[in-house]
Amino acid sequence: MDKLKMHSVNKVDENIKKIGALFPNALTEVIRGYKKDGTAIVESAIDFDVLRQELSNVVVEGPEERYQFTWPDKKKSILLANAPIAKTLRPCREESVDFDNTENLYIEGDNLDVLKLLQETYLGKVKMIYIDPPYNTGNDFVYEDDFAQDTNEYLANSGQYDEEGNRLVQNTESNGRFHTDWLNMIYPRIKLAKDLLTDDGVIFLSIDDNESENLIKVCNEIFGKSNYADCITWNKRVPKNDNKGIGNIHEYILVYVKNANNKRQFFMRKDGIEDIYELIDSFKRKRPSISDAEAELKHLYNKKGYDRGITLYNNLDEDYEPWGKINMSWPNADTFGPRYDVIHPKTGESTKVPDRGWRWNQATFAKQLDYDHVIERYDGSFICGQVWFAKDENTQPSSIKYLRDVSKMLLRSIISLKSDGGMEVEKIFDGKGYFPYPKPTSLLKTLIDSLDEKDGIFLDFFSGSATTAHAVMQLNAEDGGNRKFIMVQLPEETDEKSEAFKAGYKNICEIGKERIRRAGKKILEEHTEASGKLDIGFRVLKVDSTNMQDVYYTPTEYSQSKLFDLEDNIKPDRTPEDLLFQVMLDLGVLLSSKIEEIIIGGKKVFNVAEGYLMACFDNNVTSEVVTEIAKKQPYYAVFRDSGIASDSVATNFEQVFETYSPTTVRKVL
Repeated sequence: MDKLKMHSVNKVDENIKKIGALFPNALTEVIRGYKKDGTAIVESAIDFDVLRQELSNVVVEGPEERYQFTWPDKKKSILLANAPIAKTLRPCREESVDFDNTENLYIEGDNLDVLKLLQETYLGKVKMIYIDPPYNTGNDFVYEDDFAQDTNEYLANSGQYDEEGNRLVQNTESNGRFHTDWLNMIYPRIKLAKDLLTDDGVIFLSIDDNESENLIKVCNEIFGKSNYADCITWNKRVPKNDNKGIGNIHEYILVYVKNANNKRQFFMRKDGIEDIYELIDSFKRKRPSISDAEAELKHLYNKKGYDRGITLYNNLDEDYEPWGKINMSWPNADTFGPRYDVIHPKTGESTKVPDRGWRWNQATFAKQLDYDHVIERYDGSFICGQVWFAKDENTQPSSIKYLRDVSKMLLRSIISLKSDGGMEVEKIFDGKGYFPYPKPTSLLKTLIDSLDEKDGIFLDFFSGSATTAHAVMQLNAEDGGNRKFIMVQLPEETDEKSEAFKAGYKNICEIGKERIRRAGKKILEEHTEASGKLDIGFRVLKVDSTNMQDVYYTPTEYSQSKLFDLEDNIKPDRTPEDLLFQVMLDLGVLLSSKIEEIIIGGKKVFNVAEGYLMACFDNNVTSEVVTEIAKKQPYYAVFRDSGIASDSVATNFEQVFETYSPTTVRKVL
């Protein structure tokens, strides 16, 4: 049995292995320190002089001047991104919604820690990332990582701490490290986030003028300039007086893809689609006659002044879906199309043939007709398959095209959407504005919907009021999608003078979780057809110190007498479910996987992802329990090292699995 490492991936070790495989001569060893007994600690490393020469076609004698983007502590921020952490995610059932069935996650903690913890499990699995990080306006709080220049200075700036004593500091323009601190915060997070994206994944990053230039440089370096898709300007419509003589009404959204070779295209709904389908939804609830509904739809078109790309679709089918009549004549004025007879479904006579002939050849036209299922409309016209016919043969027939099939266009680099996120939050919280300047769901829906895929994982690691989660659920309800969200948020304390604090919301996470709960209920009330299908739940997980005692990681630091005092290498306050989630992280099992608790031989056994992982952390595990688990042939089987009942059980352990499930990977902690 192998022991689980129970800490996040060491990105440096992974990178050294990759480079060493390409350039073995650049692989070397260095002494990183000494143990208490004087033994040297030797680790693999890269000889950068050799590597530089391997990557140059001239003799390299020393460093050359070159274009580069740098700032104080940049190297430390790279080290910070790569360094492993001994932390875990602990489940919190009481704050979750539908814990056992949901595939959504809400994770509380420093997003840098979370991104590291997710590396093994979600590597290359996230379809889209959206972040709305601090804009560095001089009023924002920036999470201070562990290479601050002057601790006393930071302590004076803010009295806010997280549970582990880390500080959340206000980054004012008077700070001599104003841009440096922001870059040191954002760089390692984006660096880690890139690895989570699928090969065709995309990241959207909201920002304003304060750091847009630096953010572009950071992303160009991490993603590569060739993977820059565009910069969207979001017209918020409402000007902000910034005392510079110009009413600022815009922010930016940077768009980067993981791999531009995938040739991803982004789409958006045509202007007016939201209003039209809001009206259509009302038709489906009230069930007016088709003639009355069409009249009301045309009235909306006239009122809004939509262009022909919308107003052409002014007919409704029996489900109130808008469709339009498409001219069937040959489109080229200089040539002619085929001529043949098309029979009217009612009169049986040949319809009028267009002067330039038909757009389709006869075989294609025939496939669109269905004379066995003709529908007569209220106005006396007919629907025959995918072709519309007038009352008689004297009018040229038209093909039928639905608005839903042409409702999108390429995503525009300028998006005009009202910044009404604050009003949305107020409506959800009964008129109380508990969160300042949240993004509107309309913006997030536009970005999420710009991807063709209606499934996959959508991550927001600066989730704030959880607008992204709200948008994912709303969009799934509207288009039947199966998107899953992962929200990550630092439990930043609310101001004691704020309405949120007075209402009992002690930190931002409490606001975000409650918003998801309320938004989910409201969406189901508006989309009753989605009941039983729409996932409005979420598992709450919280960053915490590792479940393991320090001796698990550094046994050489403990004397033998101390070791005898430790009956177990697991902290006494940790539950079996705590251990399970750390194991899932370590083995790369999705944290949203279905978990079933079963009893085998009187012992609790976790069955994860329908037998993919089986874990038992009880004490006094007998050979009978081990045998029954082995017979179920899981991919992974995990036990507590101290939980094995006796030496004889431990001795027979491997033989049992070799007999019943030799391919099972066996692990202990």
